Amino acid sequence: MATLPLGGVLIPAMNEGPSTNGPVRRSFWSRLGQMLAGEPRNQAELLEELRMAASNGLITRDTLAMIEGAMEVSDLRVADAMVPRAQMVMIAADANFAEVLATVTESGHSRFPVHGEDKDEIQGILLAKDLLRFHDRSTDFDLKRLLRPATLIPESMHLNILLGEFRRNRNHMAVVVDEYGGVAGLITIEDVLEQIVGEIDDEHDDEEAPQIQPQSDGSYLVDALTPIDAFNAFFESAFSDADFDTIGGLVTDAVGHLPDRDEQAELDGYRFRVTAADDRRVLQLRVTRAA
Repeated sequence: MATLPLGGVLIPAMNEGPSTNGPVRRSFWSRLGQMLAGEPRNQAELLEELRMAASNGLITRDTLAMIEGAMEVSDLRVADAMVPRAQMVMIAADANFAEVLATVTESGHSRFPVHGEDKDEIQGILLAKDLLRFHDRSTDFDLKRLLRPATLIPESMHLNILLGEFRRNRNHMAVVVDEYGGVAGLITIEDVLEQIVGEIDDEHDDEEAPQIQPQSDGSYLVDALTPIDAFNAFFESAFSDADFDTIGGLVTDAVGHLPDRDEQAELDGYRFRVTAADDRRVLQLRVTRAA
């Protein structure tokens, strides 16, 4: 056994080589001490230490996952986590109180980008809570006066930078623009945090959101991407899927152009009203049986 001098006294050195009980591995604390003492490390080696700590029970697996997520965030960009434009719920600046309330109620979101005649012209952000004061005097409603300033950010911004911006500005949503200045999507502080801690469910998130949702008034909210055969199975209808795969495609063809919100079509005893759409496709339909 090797010895080391300490104040004139010889003491045994800690042996990390083979022993009668087999090879002894350096402990997590030993390696952590070396790291803190200035031993050069890269990110991969740091992660190895943390995973060893988790396997030894020094930290939980959930803690390890969050640390890994926090480290990965600096490598991700806004484009990796944003809600794409096709899935955004936006409100037109000239919408009246009833139209705004219907959009807020049907979507369940709390913040909405508000656009002008051109959907790339974002005029501000509407907070759903700002509508509460108008529940009994909607004649005083002026949407533009309720708008909060919109934060516009590029797709290329790193998520850790964006998180810092959200914290400093006490903001929760940003509109993402592409290199040409057009709206590419939106991102919220929740989207960023989910990259660190995993999926965050709230009261509006279904475990598995149904594509066809019965409503109390006897109508049905139907995701426009619902396959025609699934629609037929639910409603016992007989729409052909020879030319289109989804119910949204079938309705768009019946209207004859890309329909706007509230446009309607009647097909084989069913009335379809568009409840959500963007400039590329129908998103959601309200379905009732025609009288």
